[in-house]
Amino acid sequence: MPITSPHNDKLKTVRKLRQRRRERERLGLFVAEGEDLLAAADAAGWEPVERFAATGSGLPGIEVEPQLLASVAELGSGTRALAIYSERWSAAPPGRLCVYLHGVRDPGNVGTVLRSAAAFGADSVALGPNSADPFSPKAVRASMGAIFTVPLVQAGRAALPGTTVALHADAQRTLREVAQQLQPDAQLTLMVGAEREGLPDELLRSADHVAKIPILTESLNAAMAATVALYELSTGRHDGGANS
Repeated sequence: MPITSPHNDKLKTVRKLRQRRRERERLGLFVAEGEDLLAAADAAGWEPVERFAATGSGLPGIEVEPQLLASVAELGSGTRALAIYSERWSAAPPGRLCVYLHGVRDPGNVGTVLRSAAAFGADSVALGPNSADPFSPKAVRASMGAIFTVPLVQAGRAALPGTTVALHADAQRTLREVAQQLQPDAQLTLMVGAEREGLPDELLRSADHVAKIPILTESLNAAMAATVALYELSTGRHDGGANS
């Protein structure tokens, strides 16, 4: 039978997960909405805990009256499908390239970094102190499905792998110059801080390399900086500076 009551317990759970980080962390669950995101989850082999679809849409899941589904969705009107998934965290950063975010509080930036990590072949994203919840609705949506393919790590519970490269606006060397000195197959962690605060001094001192992205304005937001840096690292380490 379709869900027709706003007081349905399943819909109450969706509302709580969408609105409260504490509830997501307590239950270890999150919500993804929209047919494209759910298709990305399916393609990555993620099984939903619950799946909901607007009555009459023909989509798989528990049927919900369209207006009710819209009332519990972040996107509101037009939402035809959403699902609840279990959060997944990796014990340690896997693979060759990790992106570490420190104090990146905007969930949209966190989600965009996940998307860029997937685009440029990063193997994981590690979240440091005061970073936004990658499983919040805004982050999940901004990831464009990368939340289901890029492993996530809670930094502090695992050491950052390999050579560390920290982004800092006042560094003496550019990221391209540093990338040209790195071995193509070296394990690497790219460290990115918030737009205003940047990385704390202790992290800059501990990094193997500190590099800047030369720009004409004062700063880039974290997602843009990470995207440019991932491009530079993915090309600079392999072409020996052919694009310089």
